[in-house]
Amino acid sequence: MRVSVLFSGGKDSSLAALLLEPFFDVELVTCTFGLVPTGEIAAKTAGELNFPHRTLLLDRGILESAYELIMKDGFPKNAINHIHEKAVEALASDPEVPVIADGTRRDDRVPVLDLPRARSIEDRFGVQYTCPLRGYGRKAVDLLVKKHLIIEEGLSEYTVKADYETELRELIRQRAGEDKIRDLFPVHVQSHVLTRKKLH
Repeated sequence: MRVSVLFSGGKDSSLAALLLEPFFDVELVTCTFGLVPTGEIAAKTAGELNFPHRTLLLDRGILESAYELIMKDGFPKNAINHIHEKAVEALASDPEVPVIADGTRRDDRVPVLDLPRARSIEDRFGVQYTCPLRGYGRKAVDLLVKKHLIIEEGLSEYTVKADYETELRELIRQRAGEDKIRDLFPVHVQSHVLTRKKLH
């Protein structure tokens, strides 16, 4: 059975794919609005991980709604969770997709699809939604990443990645400038996966 893993090129979605690999035919799916070439970034990483990859173009209205949310709230949580929910729904609407997965960890706040929304999507679209890392805390994830992946890490604004935040930041930059991005997004470290480690 195939599982479509929402993929940003970061360590969490990469590790989720590795955990699912023994049990499913894994494909990696990167959702984009076409504002920046996130699909190309993710496709390169997917190739290094030896998984098939495709890009799913989302309706630009979703990004516009997220922009309105972040500008109203003054922080990114609700905006990014909104994009994530709509991305899962868009993938679920594909009749060829029976199972959807993402890299959500136990303590994540963003992006997170809460249980009622996940069940609603499963019921409405006839799919299954799973989070292989849901039981893992940050330290456990880091241990698995250290064993299985080669990554680079850095501050979010300087790290190559293909997540929802990348295009949301770009839209804010275009409309409100760099200073507004710094006002809205807390400083945080993100990862970009380079390749798998070769296990002996």
